[in-house]
Parts: sequence; structure tokens; C-alpha cells
Amino acid sequence: MRLFSIGDGPPLVLLHGLGSTRAAWTPVLDRLAATHTVHTVDLPGCGDTPPLPPGVPPTPRRLAEAVALLLDRHGIDTPHVAGNSLGGWVALELAALRPVASITLLSPAGLWRRHTPLYCTISLLLTWAGCRYARRPLTALVGSAWGRRLLLWQFHADPRRISPEVARRGIADLGRGPGFRSTLRATRRIRYRATEPLTMPVTLAFGAQDRLLLAGQSRHTGQLPPQTRRADLPGAGHVPMDDVPGLVVAAILDTTGARR
Repeated sequence: MRLFSIGDGPPLVLLHGLGSTRAAWTPVLDRLAATHTVHTVDLPGCGDTPPLPPGVPPTPRRLAEAVALLLDRHGIDTPHVAGNSLGGWVALELAALRPVASITLLSPAGLWRRHTPLYCTISLLLTWAGCRYARRPLTALVGSAWGRRLLLWQFHADPRRISPEVARRGIADLGRGPGFRSTLRATRRIRYRATEPLTMPVTLAFGAQDRLLLAGQSRHTGQLPPQTRRADLPGAGHVPMDDVPGLVVAAILDTTGARR
């Protein structure tokens, strides 16, 4: 696993979602780098990072352990952390392993009652299968606004506003990621459970039009610390960095204190 860094200031670690890569943060990197040294990674099994060793299930805790080792290796102490989807769950697990200064959760996974809702599992598997085995036709399909709407409606509030280039990058990243199925399998029957008291600032923000993590299934917040602050992301879907980059930057900087 490699660390990619930009900017200057207090450290901020950004963690992407399942099947995605560090490129998901591109729309907000420059603005965050104006006040922070921003570190991005490809989580194990995603992008350019190989999966965890055989026999090690890629649960969010195991993924967080891999991130913790990387941060220790680079001497990054008490960073701020922001995570989207699976990355949000990993951020919470990371905070139980080592000191972090704050956590920003953007549509985090793991906030279900018992296990991953079947709706989420089937949706993600079908999307992965299409990107894996029908990459060429899907790449052509997202060249049109209606094609992006058909393919990306669960992830973005208005897929027509997503550029064809971003859509094609997402198809390629998801289709080639070797750890997608094993990570999905490792998270199917578990949920986030608080193991350590978290005392740092925490912000929870869901896209108002998140059609993957539905309110009745995937937003049970009883395991989050009592000081968790809610933020609204109107006009955003499950991956808000592309939909409302300005609101994402504001949510993160409000949590880190850089806007005070």
C-alpha cells in the first residue's frame, strides 16, 4: 500500500469506498490541500494495492489495521480522517486502533441493524458484474447522459452531471479491483460495533439522495459516539464528492476545525 500526499498543514487521511480508489477524492483534493496535508490511499484489494494476504479476511477492522501500519511507517500521528461508504466504516475502526484528531463520515457503511441489507448486496454485486464482464458496452453507454443515469442512479443524485470521463474511470476501477468480492463477503454478516470510546469530533453526513444506503436499512446510529454531529448534503447521492464537492469540503473542514 502506498501513501499519496498533497498540500501543507495538519494531516488529513481520506478513505474511499468499496470497489473505488483514491481517485474518488479528486474533486475535493485541491481545496482540502489548501489547509491540510492530504493523504490518500488505495485500500487493500482496490486500485494499485493488492489484497490482504490469503487467509486474512478483509473486514473493515483488518483494512484499518493495514492503514494504521502505513501511517505508522510514515510517522503520521493523530491525523484527521474522512471516509466515504466502506471508507467511513474503516475510519471508525482506525480510530479504535490509534489516535485520530477527528472523523468525517460521508454515507458510511456498517450502520445496519445486523448485517448488510440484501438490497445493498445485490445492488453492488450486479454493478460489479457489469463493470467486470461488460466493461466495453458500459464504457460506451456512459458516453450519453441517459446512459449515465441508467448506470449511476444509485450512486449520484443526478448522474447526468457526472462527466463521461469520471464514469469511465469508475467502471474501470470497480471492474479491475481484485478485492471486491472478498471484501463484500467479509462485511455481509457484520456491522459496525463500537469497541473503544471515541472522544474526538465526529460528523455524520448522508447524501439527501443516497439510493444505496437507504434510511430505513442502513442509518442506525446507536453505535456512534454521543458527540456525533449531523450535517446535510442536499443534492448529493452515495458518493458526494462528485455531486457536491463544496459541501463535502465544508463538512470536512468544519470537523477538522480549519474553517473556524
